[in-house]
Amino acid sequence: MELKEITDALSQHCPDVLRWSGAIAKTLRQFDISLGGKSSGSSNTDALTLADLTVQELAVAALRDKAPILKNCRIEAEEETGDLGAFAEESEYVISLDPIDGTKYFRDRTGDQWCVMLHLRTRDTVHYSLVYVPEDGGHGTWMEACGDRILCGPDDLTRPAREVLDSMTPVDVENWNGSSNIYLIGFQNRDVERAGEVTRLGLNGVAPDDMPGSIYPLLATGEFGGSLIHSPNIYDFPVSMHLARILGGDAVWVHNGESVNFDEMWMDDRADMLRLPGIVACSPKREYLDQFCALAKDWPKERYID
Repeated sequence: MELKEITDALSQHCPDVLRWSGAIAKTLRQFDISLGGKSSGSSNTDALTLADLTVQELAVAALRDKAPILKNCRIEAEEETGDLGAFAEESEYVISLDPIDGTKYFRDRTGDQWCVMLHLRTRDTVHYSLVYVPEDGGHGTWMEACGDRILCGPDDLTRPAREVLDSMTPVDVENWNGSSNIYLIGFQNRDVERAGEVTRLGLNGVAPDDMPGSIYPLLATGEFGGSLIHSPNIYDFPVSMHLARILGGDAVWVHNGESVNFDEMWMDDRADMLRLPGIVACSPKREYLDQFCALAKDWPKERYID
């Protein structure tokens, strides 16, 4: 398979799929659809709803049916529903799907920053990312990244989704100038404390409950300048890494400063998801990465300390 064939198929078909998925999720959000099943002890991680399962069922079926080439990719999805067996068991290309990122806010109806998203990656990096935030703005917000281009802006439901994206002016990658807002998550009950430590660097650490929206459009537009995340899962975090690298930065492990890859992953049985080990700093700004590594290199690398 050629990489461009895969990214072309994803960019052609997935905007429609994510828009439909977002519409279904918005309808389901009106009802009591909470489910059990995760026991990590973190409310941000353990939230699970019928909408997660429904959206994944739809998205997996669409990936299967819309473009046969996509079935030659391996698929990693946060939940277990859908015809996952239709995809390759082994492939250098991995499509990763998060049916609802920000499930806690979606379920509790406490914020509109939830989104539906997917990305394509290989061992070393991410090649395509698509995020749809259905309740951000009047009709939703898009973020798409592929090659050296980032598109980000409002949806227009009177036009096809692909047409809306193609009409956007790309982010000015060469002149991107992100703010000092830094997103922190994954430190269990210490997210606020860790955010305060970042603030004392002269930046502005922001814990999950204080986020004004989804991190992906905020990072693309420069309203946020990066993130510091403990053991990020491999369904959503790689999109931030993708943006950071297009914008001239990176995602690195703070304990050694090395660029993140996907050779090292572990199964978090409490949350039933795959994660990267340790603490990861992500930013388009290299100076931020240096600051994060110096600050957090001695913080505990284990996610759970019982």
